[in-house]
Amino acid sequence: MTFLDKIFERFQRAASTVLLREIRNGQFVSVTGAELLTLINQGRAFLRTSRLKPGDRCAIIAPNSIWWVALDLAMMAEGIIVVPLYARQSAAELSAMVRDSAPAAIFCSDQALGEEIHRRNGANPVIVPIESVFAGESLTSATLDPLVAPESVTIIYTSGTSGEPKGVVINAGNVNHILGCTNDRLDQLMEGHKDPEQVFHYTPFCFAASWIAMLSFLSRNSLLTLSTDLTKLPDELKFAAPHYFLNVPTLLERVRAKVTESIQGRGGVAAKIFANAQKGFLHSREGRGRAIDTICLSLAKMAIFPKVRQSIGPNLKALICGSAPLAIETQLFFMMLGIPVLQVYGLTETTAICTMDVPNQFEPGYVGQAVPGVEMRIAENGEIVVRGPNIFAGYWGRPAETAKALEGGWFHTGDQGEVNARGSWRVTGRLKNILVLNSGHKVAPESVEQELAAEIPQAQHVVLLGNQRSYLTLLVTAPQGDKLSSTEVQAAIDAVNASLPHYKQIRAFHISSELLSIENGMLTANGKLKRDAIAARFAAEIEPLYHKQTA
Repeated sequence: MTFLDKIFERFQRAASTVLLREIRNGQFVSVTGAELLTLINQGRAFLRTSRLKPGDRCAIIAPNSIWWVALDLAMMAEGIIVVPLYARQSAAELSAMVRDSAPAAIFCSDQALGEEIHRRNGANPVIVPIESVFAGESLTSATLDPLVAPESVTIIYTSGTSGEPKGVVINAGNVNHILGCTNDRLDQLMEGHKDPEQVFHYTPFCFAASWIAMLSFLSRNSLLTLSTDLTKLPDELKFAAPHYFLNVPTLLERVRAKVTESIQGRGGVAAKIFANAQKGFLHSREGRGRAIDTICLSLAKMAIFPKVRQSIGPNLKALICGSAPLAIETQLFFMMLGIPVLQVYGLTETTAICTMDVPNQFEPGYVGQAVPGVEMRIAENGEIVVRGPNIFAGYWGRPAETAKALEGGWFHTGDQGEVNARGSWRVTGRLKNILVLNSGHKVAPESVEQELAAEIPQAQHVVLLGNQRSYLTLLVTAPQGDKLSSTEVQAAIDAVNASLPHYKQIRAFHISSELLSIENGMLTANGKLKRDAIAARFAAEIEPLYHKQTA
């Protein structure tokens, strides 16, 4: 039985039960299992009427919604390869992915964006408003053919070392295996819980981890609530009251900062107890500490932490975090509050997952053990390499790059890491130049740097920064005699930012008269940037660029 069979069977068993809902204008918009099957059948009917056939590729460019879920499942049921694209990316980047994947149709929620993609790509592919899919008749169970068993189910785009988007082909076998692993971990987390699990979801479905999470939640006894407005996330979280949900580190860091700021802002006894409680918690983990800190920790557990947990989510059993490295300080902060943070590590090419924390057995600072069936080891160059049934089929239309990524029968992640005696993995850095933001977005710096260099001809070098940070910043080096002004640099950044999606936009910069050279260790012998060395040398100048934005 495939993952699609299991999901559809669950919808049939829960025909009268609400399984999926959106939050819109402070209200739930819900569908039962039967209603969701009707929407899926409407989608299948539309696809057939449009003469789309098994093996065709179709893109979805839309924010998360009930319709997105129904169309995705309808396409896979018809054997169509889904190409989910990020609705907040620029039209130029989306057009490049459309040209690469050559979809037969694009289902889009934004008419203006669809028209711009159509203009950039000519007459094909056809642009279909997503709402029109669900305006027609539904296929009945009597006319439905058995589910098609597609070899490949999706092509998800990710950034490569060259910075060009590459389509990662994921097949049904990959998904079948990973959903078995995710459900095992969630079963452990929710052991003894009989009622439907309450799950909240805000990360875009076009990303592999988010998509796998969505399929996992739909395949189990849960009620999945979709966020539709990130600006209202705190209110939506309280409204949904989930038991668990998937996060990126950026959100957890914001929650930590807000809680700390709120308590410290009140001042008085509560602020002092909270500050000493944090010291007490950290010291207790090290087997030491002052008596006053221990007392404050006990008081905080009784009087402060329960209120904080109530404000974050009264039913939370755990937070799940992936897509980018999580600071151990943030993980420990939530542990102190009594909310475990379970980490997941993986890439799009590994069907989103290589490792997962085991509930009640996780180690802070690590990302868990390899999931069953997956092998991981450290290559001679310190790179994490992986093999198993989770490894992707290949890059769409790029056989040479596929062969390189899978050299020796192992997938080469581009990440550096280490593993302890218990088999828990820690990711320590990147072999590649790709910058991984705390939001999970990946940015290849070279193309942005080239554009900026053209805008700032006086600069010796421009270096994009932001790995494991919340946003991008820029270091500009220029000889003192050129008198490069902040106004000129800001104008150049504004010009380049205008054509970039939000996560690629540069928020702050620093100008230095210290030039980069082979002699001072900032450049390689052939003149390439030594990014780690540059980040270390200019750490004192870089750090304030991030404090300014959060002040």
